[in-house]
Amino acid sequence: MKRLSALLPVFLAVPAFADAPRQLDAHEHGVGQLNMALDGDTVVLELHAPGADIVGFEYAAKSAEDRAAIDAAVATLARPLELFLMPAAAECSVVQASAELEGADAHDAHEHHDHDGHDHAGHDDHDHAAETEESGHSEFHAQYRLRCANPDALSEITFAYFDTFENARKLDVQIVSPSGAVAAEVTHDAPELNLRGMF
Repeated sequence: MKRLSALLPVFLAVPAFADAPRQLDAHEHGVGQLNMALDGDTVVLELHAPGADIVGFEYAAKSAEDRAAIDAAVATLARPLELFLMPAAAECSVVQASAELEGADAHDAHEHHDHDGHDHAGHDDHDHAAETEESGHSEFHAQYRLRCANPDALSEITFAYFDTFENARKLDVQIVSPSGAVAAEVTHDAPELNLRGMF
């Protein structure tokens, strides 16, 4: 899957991100990761979440019901403003969004995009999927680019993500903004992230 152009240069410039590559076999159920870059009126997000958090299982889909659950989850993950609620005054809109399943079901799951001009196939993804199938783990991966017409009003994000995906308990958040890099934790019981002073 083609990366959002602004995401990796920003995150890889920060040692905490560059030194901690994602490994599907190292993930913890209930715990996902959200990387966020804030720059001007642009918000870029990258979400990684264990399959068990999103659909309740990580094995390859065994039934039509399993496949339907995966398809529904991918479609839901491709709608970021329903999962990460931002103040209405910030006037945020989705510029680009995509979601996919990597790992045990990567060959069966369909990638979902709500934008044009995205590369739908790639040999690198195929090779990565083959490697992760051996671990028996699957992970949902989503990328978003948002534009907020009034970024000064983007004071917080409320994570409806936890209500949507009840098995998700925590997201470890890494934020890069003009004011620096910050690590935070958002949980099912405390689902708000304070962004004051980060723009």
